[in-house]
Amino acid sequence: MTGFLQHTFDGLVNGAFYALLALGLAVIFGMLRVVNFAHGAFYMLGAMGAYVLLTEFGVPFWWALVIMPVVLGVLGMALERAFVHRLARLDPLYNFLLTFGLVLILQDLVKSRYGVQSIPYATPESLGGSVDLGIFDFPTYRVFVLGFAVAICVAVWWALTHSRVGMVVRAATERPELTRAFGINVGRWVTPVFGFGIALAGLAGVLAAPMRAVNPLMGADLIIVVFAVVVIGGLGSIFGSVAAGFGIGLIQAWGVVYLADWPILSQTLVFIVMAAVLMWRPAGLFGREEAPA
Repeated sequence: MTGFLQHTFDGLVNGAFYALLALGLAVIFGMLRVVNFAHGAFYMLGAMGAYVLLTEFGVPFWWALVIMPVVLGVLGMALERAFVHRLARLDPLYNFLLTFGLVLILQDLVKSRYGVQSIPYATPESLGGSVDLGIFDFPTYRVFVLGFAVAICVAVWWALTHSRVGMVVRAATERPELTRAFGINVGRWVTPVFGFGIALAGLAGVLAAPMRAVNPLMGADLIIVVFAVVVIGGLGSIFGSVAAGFGIGLIQAWGVVYLADWPILSQTLVFIVMAAVLMWRPAGLFGREEAPA
């Protein structure tokens, strides 16, 4: 029983990263209908930026947790106005290729400066040690990551459901055509929403730095799983992305342990779940079915 609870907690911690990244992808896709393939690269920049701030400027983790999401959010808004916005009227494939090319550029820029070797980032002293959860001890930093990610997701949900601006953004994200029909200028929210989604990716990267080795390719494999999470939750569904993020984290943690004798099955479990969900409900668990043409 203790082992099961430990694996469950590990799964929730991993799910916290999926939830933050999927939340950012969901709001970007919902409003822009852009599949932001560069999301993993901005996650990497969040972690790498935290490392640079600490080693070259002496900026501690807590300040990096604020600075990097803001910096990357502003960068995301600039990129949206300079490039993504210009391709919005064209086939979505063009923006997909744009963000894919952006991944290659960002990764190569970081590799040219810091190489491809993993770089350690020390856990903040105030979050060292472990916490007694009654049945077992768990690293304090992982407990913090889970609590912080849940708090961010709840705060975003509250802002989207209890503020006028949030309700407009949520409506424009989940039903952009209907929102435009009511005379709301969806276009004015596109740039800040894109920047907000990028900021969430940067925030997840800073949180990941003390847990996972920082390197230019750390977002490449992760983003594939996050895309699966968004598809399972429902493209454009904010709640679905968060719920699926934590759910997939749990499925992965349990699969690695209880399917250890079938390594191929445990490694592909996420995509098996995605295929099963799409066969049962093509729009995803919480997605909105599109009306037939």
